[in-house]
Amino acid sequence: MSAVERQVRAWLEGAVLDLNLCPFAARPYADGRVRLVVSEATTPEQVLAELQEELLHLDRTPVVETTLLVTPRALADFLDYNDFLDPVDALLEEHGGGGVYQVASFHPDYQFAGTDPGDAENYSNRAPYPILHVLREDSLERALAAYPDAEAIPERNIATLNRLGGEHLRRLFAGWS
Repeated sequence: MSAVERQVRAWLEGAVLDLNLCPFAARPYADGRVRLVVSEATTPEQVLAELQEELLHLDRTPVVETTLLVTPRALADFLDYNDFLDPVDALLEEHGGGGVYQVASFHPDYQFAGTDPGDAENYSNRAPYPILHVLREDSLERALAAYPDAEAIPERNIATLNRLGGEHLRRLFAGWS
């Protein structure tokens, strides 16, 4: 296992699962249905090509629930990464006509509009490296339907992260970089 993969798995286990930021992640991860791919891409075009390959892999492999495409050598600047999400959405639309897959975005410098860089709530979408998390729409819809008060998940995450505080989160995340 590469150092990048170890760091991403530590983040996934220590933040996403342990802090319960995504209540739907534990079962697929425990069952080995989460695919983690560390990209060697250095350009956005190469990342898009790899994303296309991952979509095809998910098409062919229904047992894989979700893919984390980690791009440690591309899209380091958050604003560039954020702009890159438009071509990602276009590729998803092209691939399945929409409604088949969606991408959740994670970046080491993730910042929601209207927040300061150090605000704790930004950590809900921070990761050790830029990551495109490809989710199956039908799986997500089933999980949301079965989860009580799913609409409250973002607010609950913000409250959890604010309770921990920005300094604690910076130290925690520094251990994964």
